[in-house]
Amino acid sequence: MVRQEQFGAMMDVLRALAEPTRLRLVWALAAREHSVGELAELVDAHVAAVSQHLAKLREAGMVASRRDGTRIFYRAATPHLADLLDQLVVVGGHVAGELDLPRPTTPVTSMTTTAAAARRAAPSRSRPATG
Repeated sequence: MVRQEQFGAMMDVLRALAEPTRLRLVWALAAREHSVGELAELVDAHVAAVSQHLAKLREAGMVASRRDGTRIFYRAATPHLADLLDQLVVVGGHVAGELDLPRPTTPVTSMTTTAAAARRAAPSRSRPATG
């Protein structure tokens, strides 16, 4: 059973990812660290707007930052963020009818198990365009 605190954290993550620009930012950050300027170019947005989105993602605990001189670099706060994105691809593929994986017959203890199966089943899965 999910504890109330965990449920609240899950809702924060889902709310943060519900905004398309934030989802694109998280997608980029799951791969590697980026400066705010780089992220702004990737999502074709103003630096100020990207900074606002990053603040929301930081509040949700999804990204971390570090300062190097006058530049701020962002990265995924947890390596599990990539797993979450893989699962979103799997669920999105099921919803869109583009991915037909069998349902697990036993409870899945590792989310990466389904993601790995999706990668094998999908001939060419690529990250959404960020530009």
